Amino acid sequence: MKQHFQNLVDEEEATIDMTPMLDVVFIMLIFFIVTASFVKEAGIDVNRPEAATAVKQDRANILIAISDTGEIWINKRRVDVRAVQANIERLHAENPQGTVVIQADQKSTTDTLIKVMDASRAAGVYEVSIAAQEP
Repeated sequence: MKQHFQNLVDEEEATIDMTPMLDVVFIMLIFFIVTASFVKEAGIDVNRPEAATAVKQDRANILIAISDTGEIWINKRRVDVRAVQANIERLHAENPQGTVVIQADQKSTTDTLIKVMDASRAAGVYEVSIAAQEP
């Protein structure tokens, strides 16, 4: 009788099913990855000019950098001035509420800056800001 009772206890020993917990963990992981906002970079470090009235932009998602030699960088790629408009159109289609921020080096030429600003307006983005640092 005692042996029979021991066999019943061994057969009905409770186990915890981990599958639902793992499902919840994976769903939470996917949620956090999808909702995370990633920092976008233009691709190069730029020495921005100082401005006493500089204001932080919150919705900037199209960052364009202009180096001191006149090179234009978007999404860590060097871009020709003729391809700037197409790149801005593509990035603006991904996030229509975003704005363009141009990070022009203080030694870059105004000619390159104006060409990038014209390309962004031709691409349909009229909210264009020029990055500066506070003194």
